[in-house]
Order: sequence, then C-alpha cells, then structure tokens
Amino acid sequence: MGFGVFIHRSDSIYEDSPAEQYQFPRQYLRRVEACIGDWIIYYEPSKVADTRGYFAIARVRQVIPDPGAPEMYLALIEPGSYLDFANPVPFNGATGPIERGVLNDQGRISGRAQSAVRPISPEDFKSIVELGFEETTPLLPRFDNEMPLQGLDEEQTPFRFDQRRDRISVTMSRILRDRVFRRVVLRAYDERCAITGLKLINGRGRAEVAAAHIRPVEASGPDIVSNGIALSGTAHWMFDRGLISLADDLAILISRQTNDPQGIRSIINKSGRALAPTRMSDRPHPHFLKWHREHCFKQ
Repeated sequence: MGFGVFIHRSDSIYEDSPAEQYQFPRQYLRRVEACIGDWIIYYEPSKVADTRGYFAIARVRQVIPDPGAPEMYLALIEPGSYLDFANPVPFNGATGPIERGVLNDQGRISGRAQSAVRPISPEDFKSIVELGFEETTPLLPRFDNEMPLQGLDEEQTPFRFDQRRDRISVTMSRILRDRVFRRVVLRAYDERCAITGLKLINGRGRAEVAAAHIRPVEASGPDIVSNGIALSGTAHWMFDRGLISLADDLAILISRQTNDPQGIRSIINKSGRALAPTRMSDRPHPHFLKWHREHCFKQ
C-alpha cells in the first residue's frame, strides 16, 4: 500500500467521478494498484483556470478493467471516503512546492510533476492534508444563545494522524466530515440560500444557512459539493420533507401535496430557479437531483 496523487480536472476526457471512480490508462496501472487500500490526494493542475490545486482526499478500494473501454482501468473509491479539503492547497508554498517529492536532485521541478498518477511520500501527504484541513477561520454550525457551549472544543479537533512504522493512519470523524462539508458548500454558494436567494448573517457572524445533502448520508450520499446545496431553515425543512425539489436545470419544483403553494412561491427567488455555484463542478449533479425527486419529492 502507498499514498498517491491523482490528477483530475472537471473538463477531463476521462470518465472520472472523484467520489466514485477514477479512470486511467494501462501505463499507470502499477502505480494505482500500489494505492489500493490507502489514501490518495486529488490535484487539479495549474493549467486549469482558477485551479484548486490539491483539493480532496479519498481511499482507493479496488482497481478493475474498465468494461466499456479497452486498455483503460477504473480505480474504485471506497464509499464515504471522499472529502473535499476545507482549504484547497496550492502547488507552491512559501518555500517552493509543498510536494517535495516532485523535485529532482538539483532542487528543480522534475517531469514527475506532470504524471497523472504518482506516489507521494508520507511526509508530503501529511503536509498537504494538514494544510487542507487547517482551520484558520473556523466555520461552526450556528447555535442559539441558550445552547450550552460544552463540546465545541471537541468539534474543532483537527484532522488526526498517527505515525507508526513510517505509515500514517488517517482518522476522520463524522463531526469533522460535517464541518468540512458545511464549509465547502457554503463557500460554493457564497453563504446564500439557493432557494430564497437570501444571505443572512446573525449577530455572532454566522451565516443563517445550512449545508444540506441532496442525497442524505443515511442513503449513501457522499460528502461532495455536487451532492450539497445551501439552504435557509424553512427551505431546508421543505427540501428534506419533499415539499420542494429541483429539476436538472435547477428549476424549483413545488409539490402538489403542499397546503400553501402560493406561500412557497412567495419565498423562492423570483427566477424560479435555484442559485448555482460559479464552478460547474460544484453545481448539483443530476444524479443526486434525480435521486431526490424519486425518493423524497412528493409529486
């Protein structure tokens, strides 16, 4: 087993779905197989406009031949292991590349940096992931004044690493995943409710909006931005109970079973469509929207 870096771009010609699978040609087979059972970091190259650099982590579960493409293979991602970084990590830090393994003996960037799949040392892996989950400006769920504050210190426990025999064991709690998911979804939507269009900040400086899963975690929904949407309290309640849903073009659908369709229409944004993130890859994926319409929405 070993850590790896997988290069991915949203406009890739490959059949990639970072939370589910990574397609690659035979030339990288041995490198990908070396990552089975271990963690990889996704990297978006600098040639991509507004690149995120190192942007997510996932665990490789299995490698299989691609049944639909000769000489191609699929790295299947362990369900529930994918997680976007709270802070995308740039290729270069203050003293040069953060991934020191891409440097040659003369200290220059080698051709290794261009490889779509490459191994990464435990030290480089640790440095990148710590930066990716570093919380310089914690974004916590909002809480009422009367709610006790016990436990908040525990919620801010950072991503943990246990170094044993030159290996790193990565520990991710549900609390951490929820907190990071909230951060990346609210950032994608500029802390604005996608249904109402409102951006409300409370007296504590917290956004009065939640990061909702389109396909819930309990139904095997991944913690990925395209399975998330920023919703204010009322919109979140209606979305979870199937009183509203979204078409693939983000048109807001109102259930015929609601007792006050006019009231709902009065609070949704005037366009009749949900607001969308700027990045195409962050927008609600039709796969998850279809699941919500079929399993939650009250037709």
